[in-house]
Amino acid sequence: MRRLYLQIYLTIIAVLVIVVIAVGSVWRIAAMSRFDHAIEAASDFVASDLPPAGAPRAVVQRAIDGLNRQLAADVALYAADGTLLASAGRPIPPSRRERAAAGWVPGPGGPSWLLHLNDGRSLVVRLPRAPLRPGAWLISLLAALAAAVAIGAYPIARRLTRRLERLKSGVEQLGHGDLTARVRIEGKDEVAALAESFNKAAARIEELIKSHKMLLANCSHELRTPLTRINMALALAGDSVEPARREQLKKDIAELDQLIDEILLASRLDAVRMPERVEDVELLGLAAEEAARYDAAVEGETAVARGDPSLLRRMIRNLLENARRYGGDVAPDVRVGRTGDRRACIEVRDRGPGISESERERIFEPFHRLPGSAETGRGSGLGLALVRQIARNHGGDAVCLAAEGGGSRFRVVLPAIG
Repeated sequence: MRRLYLQIYLTIIAVLVIVVIAVGSVWRIAAMSRFDHAIEAASDFVASDLPPAGAPRAVVQRAIDGLNRQLAADVALYAADGTLLASAGRPIPPSRRERAAAGWVPGPGGPSWLLHLNDGRSLVVRLPRAPLRPGAWLISLLAALAAAVAIGAYPIARRLTRRLERLKSGVEQLGHGDLTARVRIEGKDEVAALAESFNKAAARIEELIKSHKMLLANCSHELRTPLTRINMALALAGDSVEPARREQLKKDIAELDQLIDEILLASRLDAVRMPERVEDVELLGLAAEEAARYDAAVEGETAVARGDPSLLRRMIRNLLENARRYGGDVAPDVRVGRTGDRRACIEVRDRGPGISESERERIFEPFHRLPGSAETGRGSGLGLALVRQIARNHGGDAVCLAAEGGGSRFRVVLPAIG
């Protein structure tokens, strides 16, 4: 956004500079044309009106006076030996003749034009410094105007872009999941209207998301009551239900109960962006406790992170359950350590068929299942979504990587202490 601010401000300055240069160039061309006219008139005077060498001084003086009136310039005629023969206007120092070649000669009072005659005489014409004419006044006025606009445009351009920066910041906050992000409305122009539209859209999105979460949480909570009743009815049925059927019903009830628990946990994590209970958690020991339930091997080094132990335990458990579900009869491998930037790292590897690169990000979406999983009844589609939610609520993240020799590696990186 700072580049936009610079573009606006520098464009204004560039336009003003171009205008001043253009006007100055026109004035300069006009001034040069005046000098060209004077030189041309002096050449014509030498060719036709200048008395020859040896003419009386009075005659030569009258001719020089006429050229002075015609050009409104200082004129001096020198003999070959440097003697002043005639002059009109302000005196021109003899040093003006020291140049060997004809042309412009610098000196006090401004530059002069030196013309060598064939008889050895020299004619010097010096145009007086032009007073500050309307064109010069215009240039000065434009310069002052450019300076005033440059100074005044700075706070205007900065104020405009600062409001756009705040709007950009609000959009980024909303994009990162902060549904309470709003932008302060300043003024009554198009930027203010844009900020107001953004605030209305953000409020509507927040309302819709809250309604969705509340509906999901309430439905999940209400489902527990009929599940409890079904479980009690199954227990009271006794031997009237076939053992195989009873076990299948118990399994279905357990899956539904787990699904409801995961939905409620996901809703709570969405509502609370930070862990509710924070303490030092030794991840290697926590992973070893959970891995023992799945006969999984654990290796690595000690790594301590700040967070909620129950949520971190649930995260590791979900990773192990996922690895066990898709890894077949081979137990998963767990490794705990630190990354190159000293963050805590947990990796769980399975021996399953692996996950295609196009699916490695989508599997962290709620209720997304790999092709064929829904038909076989594998998982609810919330386990890995909860893994990423828990990791991000603790300032980290979770990714899926390919494993050497087949299978998948799920890596969770968290801020470490110590």
